[in-house]
Amino acid sequence: MIPANVGEEYLRASKLGQKEKKDLEAAGKSPYPAVLDELYPETAFMAESELPVQEIPADRIIGVKSAGRTNVFSASFLPLPEMDSEFAAKWMKLLEAHLSDTGIRDPIICYEYLGSFYVREGNKRVSVLRYNGAVKIPALVIRILPSDRSDPRNAVYYEFIAFQGTTGIWDIQFKKPGEYSRLYSAVGKKPGEEWTDKEKQRLASVYRSFRDAFTTLGGIRQEFSPEEALLLFLKVYSYDQLCGMSQTELKKALSGLWGDVKASSDPDAIAVKTVPAEDEKKGVISKLITAVPRHLNIAFIMQMDADRSTWTRGHAEGAVHLASVFGDGVAVKCYYNADTPEAAEALLDEAALAGADLIFTNTPPLLTSTLKAAVKYPKIRFFNCSACQPLSSVTSYYCRTYEGKFITGLIAGALAENDLVGYVGSYPIMGVPASINAFALGVRMTDPRAKILLEWSSVEDNCVQKLRDRGVRVISNRDIPLPDINYMREGNYGTFIVEDERLIPVASPCWMWGKLYERIVRSVLSGTADKKDQAVNYWWGMDSGVIDVTLSELVPEGVRSLVSVFTDKLRKGEYDIFGQKLLAQDGTVISDGTAQLSSMEILRMDRLADIVEGRIPEFGELLPMSRTLVRELGLHRESIPAD
Repeated sequence: MIPANVGEEYLRASKLGQKEKKDLEAAGKSPYPAVLDELYPETAFMAESELPVQEIPADRIIGVKSAGRTNVFSASFLPLPEMDSEFAAKWMKLLEAHLSDTGIRDPIICYEYLGSFYVREGNKRVSVLRYNGAVKIPALVIRILPSDRSDPRNAVYYEFIAFQGTTGIWDIQFKKPGEYSRLYSAVGKKPGEEWTDKEKQRLASVYRSFRDAFTTLGGIRQEFSPEEALLLFLKVYSYDQLCGMSQTELKKALSGLWGDVKASSDPDAIAVKTVPAEDEKKGVISKLITAVPRHLNIAFIMQMDADRSTWTRGHAEGAVHLASVFGDGVAVKCYYNADTPEAAEALLDEAALAGADLIFTNTPPLLTSTLKAAVKYPKIRFFNCSACQPLSSVTSYYCRTYEGKFITGLIAGALAENDLVGYVGSYPIMGVPASINAFALGVRMTDPRAKILLEWSSVEDNCVQKLRDRGVRVISNRDIPLPDINYMREGNYGTFIVEDERLIPVASPCWMWGKLYERIVRSVLSGTADKKDQAVNYWWGMDSGVIDVTLSELVPEGVRSLVSVFTDKLRKGEYDIFGQKLLAQDGTVISDGTAQLSSMEILRMDRLADIVEGRIPEFGELLPMSRTLVRELGLHRESIPAD
């Protein structure tokens, strides 16, 4: 005889199951548990490994091994048959055992594949235990091992296997290779290092607390993972800080970072703005800028100083330009030598407490410190000089340097008498392959037979000499930070001609930092700046006046005229550099010439054109001083080992 209360529980469970079934059917989804053999038939031919009996997370049990009576359960293993069925009687008998002093002791048997579990024996036990709120279920686990480790999904799974084997934690499952290494780094451990029981329990406990806060704030409903949110959170707060937070403190801290969590979960949702706000809203801006603007306190946080770094010098002169344009409407102060995270955070605090309304940080490695400050001081607008950053608290800004590189490519091809042109790449980061390819297209326009030979200054110091040894007479090096021809002496900057032992400067793209900062500040003063509710990246070019090309007197008049024509077209938005068929070195298509590449496609371009001889270096080949920047903006950051 089944006790009445057990029968009532079955009725309640089956009603919940029927509701879930109807809801899933209405949404066009399968209402039943997944079947491993149907989802992944290839697993039948994969190796298996039996693990010891252990407790597994109940919510990771998503299906069954093989098709059978799956229609007796809803997708989350709630019962569906009527009360008078044999199935219901067995289910209630198990429930009665669960509620007794004995409990359900026998472990289920299940298969685990890619971090999820599929039951072979014990479906009803799973149903009863999950209905009663079990967080963990004892199980004998048979792990299925995929053979193709080159597949990114399998690569991250093998990272999970190593992590789970070390920590015993099933719940933390990342989706991208390299993220376990970042977690190890954040908690102060190394991959392969032994964990004490206390360390395992600490991470498991703090992750559960974090996931609870994440769920409370609605993260699960928005379909981004608590694991991704945790990695971002640990950029702002240390692991020890996280461990010391109460649930209330944790919710408050995570809530303050919530916009960035949502933005970072979908990098494709970044709003790349290719023109300044006042150009988008000319009808409004013409009225607004005539009003007396309010006063703005503006701070610049710089790595190194203007004497040690020409990059910093360019930004510092941009700050001077602001003061000259806006006069008493702004107060500008520069803070130098933010060379370490600790120094950067101290200077950001100093600027914020001094009353800054806008804070600019001038390099990508300052981004994490900038994010910390943005969360700490939400009323201040923060900007970081970098590209393609999925954050809502910090607006990133950069320039379309590939446009200037195309122009100097035109010049290089015209001057290359032996059909050889050299290119010194800076870093394998977003935007750089586009610059290399645009330069190559410019070269081929004026010299269809030219070869473009590529070396990387982030890999070795003697790139220019290597190119000279190969007979190259025209070489493109890094861009000048300001429109000053004097920067191009001795081959350190710009495109130059090798003549005997001399390096004669010809031309270079240049950054117009003053104009860029002026346009950002003007948009804030006029009220047309983007709101802080999504990830916004400013990526402006020649049509906004923030990139130009400086020419020496050695550029022949005919070439100068050609440069003038294409520069004018780029400024007016009348020429698409990649609006032609362009093949990669492996024969794949970069651009088919029929559709305009999006800003993201250009920024994330990670293949070199087939007219370039050279390759993109791996992270391990980079000089140590180059690696910090590549960690922030690298083309394949998911493959970069944690620091």
